[in-house]
Amino acid sequence: MELTWINKLRIAAVAALGIVVLGILAWPLVAPADPLLPVRASVIDFSGTLLLLVLALAIGFAGYFIAWPHGREIGILGVPFGLAIWAGRSGSMRALTQIWDDAAERAALIQSLRVEPLYWMLLVAAGFAGVLLAQRLRQAPRNSVLESDAQTTRKGPAGNAFANSLVALGVSVVISQFFVGVFVQNLAMSHNLAAQPDVGQIIFGVAAAFAVAGFVVKQFLGQSYILPALSSLLVVGTAQVLHYRGQTLQRFAETLPAPFFPHSVFAIVPVQLVTLGTLGSVLGFWIAVRYDWWRKHETF
Repeated sequence: MELTWINKLRIAAVAALGIVVLGILAWPLVAPADPLLPVRASVIDFSGTLLLLVLALAIGFAGYFIAWPHGREIGILGVPFGLAIWAGRSGSMRALTQIWDDAAERAALIQSLRVEPLYWMLLVAAGFAGVLLAQRLRQAPRNSVLESDAQTTRKGPAGNAFANSLVALGVSVVISQFFVGVFVQNLAMSHNLAAQPDVGQIIFGVAAAFAVAGFVVKQFLGQSYILPALSSLLVVGTAQVLHYRGQTLQRFAETLPAPFFPHSVFAIVPVQLVTLGTLGSVLGFWIAVRYDWWRKHETF
């Protein structure tokens, strides 16, 4: 799929669909009572969750036909772009660490951060399911990049494909966590500890970190963007094991202000991590595709 002007219009149309339906119209379902607090899955009730899943499925379904004949590649972007509006409007993690200031409360907060990405990934998956449902209703071209990758992955023993997927997932976790630590920084602070960054820095840093992971996984392991996007589910848990032990919790709660964190991952709201991680993974994948094409056709 070339990034022609018509494909740019298709991407813009799908993004606009997700932004309007999820990002704007569905905002009251997720808006915190205090606008300074972050967007959390815990504030959404069961009926709200069902409605969000239906909306995500519908966005993916409609996005497939809007972006035809590249609906498989573009339609999946609608839900992440819609969630990105919530990521931008969300309050910061600092607001929660100011409220939950002792060690036990901080531990409970980090535990909730570890499992909450599953909720937001479920919405992304519902959008992807809508794309697949639309694809079944209308046959897609057989020469798409994603289908070629899938056919390549299926070659060889099933055990090898599974092992390759595990390697790609592990590589994605390592790369994304490392580059989140590099890019998501509060540059105004002179301390050697991670501090709460602005939302613009989070948007850039998370997307860029997962773009690196998506590029590496596609370029060197031949996998699609799905595994780098899924690695956003494991980044917080991995960072917790490495950087947030009991003594660290106690020290931060007793001696350091609320905006300081042992690692930048803990300064990111789960909806920001999953949403921007998904968009970054897709971006990195297509950069790798474009790089391969350039290397084959434009070098001498």
